[in-house]
Amino acid sequence: MGKGFFKVPVAKNEPILSYAPGTKERENVLSAYKSMYDSKVEVPLYINGEYIKSGVTQTMSPPHDHQHIVGTYHTANQNHVEQSISTALEARKTWAELPWEQRAGIFLRAAELIAGPYRAKINAATMMAQSKTVHQAEIDAACEFIDFLRFNVQFMTEIYSDQPQSTSDAWNRIEYRPLEGFTYAVTPFNFTAIAGNLPACMALMGNVVVWKPSDSQVYSAKVIMDVFNEAGVPPGVINVVFGDPVMITNTVLSSPDFAGLHFTGSTFVFKELWKQIGNNIHKYKTYPRIVGETGGKDFIVAHKSANPKQVATGIVRGAFEFQGQKCSAASRAYIPESLWADVKSFVLKDIDSIKMGAPEDLSNFMTAVIHEGSFDKIAKYINAAKNNPDAKIIAGGGYDKSKGYFIEPTVILTTNPHYETMSTELFGPVITIYVYKDEDYAETLKLVDETSAYALTGAIFSTDRYAADQATKALVNAAGNFYINDKPTGAVVGQQPFGGARASGTNDKAGSALNLLRWVSPRMIKETFVSPSDYKYPFLD
Repeated sequence: MGKGFFKVPVAKNEPILSYAPGTKERENVLSAYKSMYDSKVEVPLYINGEYIKSGVTQTMSPPHDHQHIVGTYHTANQNHVEQSISTALEARKTWAELPWEQRAGIFLRAAELIAGPYRAKINAATMMAQSKTVHQAEIDAACEFIDFLRFNVQFMTEIYSDQPQSTSDAWNRIEYRPLEGFTYAVTPFNFTAIAGNLPACMALMGNVVVWKPSDSQVYSAKVIMDVFNEAGVPPGVINVVFGDPVMITNTVLSSPDFAGLHFTGSTFVFKELWKQIGNNIHKYKTYPRIVGETGGKDFIVAHKSANPKQVATGIVRGAFEFQGQKCSAASRAYIPESLWADVKSFVLKDIDSIKMGAPEDLSNFMTAVIHEGSFDKIAKYINAAKNNPDAKIIAGGGYDKSKGYFIEPTVILTTNPHYETMSTELFGPVITIYVYKDEDYAETLKLVDETSAYALTGAIFSTDRYAADQATKALVNAAGNFYINDKPTGAVVGQQPFGGARASGTNDKAGSALNLLRWVSPRMIKETFVSPSDYKYPFLD
């Protein structure tokens, strides 16, 4: 059979559709949304290529209409999890041996299915079940997911082509093997693209996966599995279990064949998983790979030279898109006295024009937060700010969960740079602003660096290049993704590899080859052409 050094299609970022009035994509997504909203779906487990109904179910409701039920999903028991592990290990025998170009073909096909026939469906599912506006769904569930799938294939070929030097005496080569065992993907509610990428990127590199999606993302997870199934992912390669996260995780981490964790979620949970893996370390056949992207307390710093309107736009978009439920969302800002009056005026004017409601009304900029637990937590911090002399709410502050979990875009102004909402991750549409004296710019940068345990994203606005350079150096460890004159959200695959350090994770940069390298175990092969036949070296003569 003929072989070759195959070139994959050059990866390009998927164009973002506008969904403007009169466009076909607007018509398609609204039609898909209505169909989903008016019907009820049943989501089974997915193990060894089969949809399995456990009979123990939970209901699914849109966060913006929590009394309306759109479906049920089946939850796993321990036997289901053990079955997922055993079937994954069995599938590994053939999947790990499959030529890389065959794996590439599967996930490139998945990208095209999402770009075409599944686009309206996956966007509508994300809008309805995760309360994203059509734009937020488009840049996430469609474009970013497509980009992950396309660019990961390109990154894989770049990794495989990285080979050591050889000589006329010996041929040296590196074989990029999948990890020995199975991997575990734990994914969040807030990005459909992340939910799909975490298991997909590991599978692309030849690994087999047990995937535990968030209970608040089951609806779009079902669409992802439908795509993978149609694209040709073989049975057992990616197995999906829903339900009790403690039971599922304990079962997974108790297996001696556990080889890696790919996690996106809370810092506390990730640290607990790391500790649990450490406690189990003597059980495992190999040292497990641990990759995590966790929380953030992301900042915007304005220098006195900044453009006030641009700063205000960065605050409003950075803090309030998708209700602030991005790990990269701007949630603290530092504004110089000389700019504050203008920045405040622009921010308040923008907030006053923001519409909030259900995502099927495409004139809404914001919708609901994900569930009642999140709503109650954010409301608690808003109430505390209303009664604290160090804080003043200058915009928003209202909330209502009678129909959906709606929280107004809220701006807290504080006189205390260490006020609790300057350091605590809220994961909601709340930003806290501290106004500093213009001459205290250097001290403020130090404050930004030391206030939060996180180090995910951050932004500096400045037209003074010396000031921008000063901030870049002072905040070198404060953000894994650092933005100059832009909001701290919106990383694009292939352009801004994403991840942070400190309490924000292992900084393994999703959307780059760096992440894929964590899911391979290289083997060095040296082939000597003419082997020595005398043990003696010349110095012995």
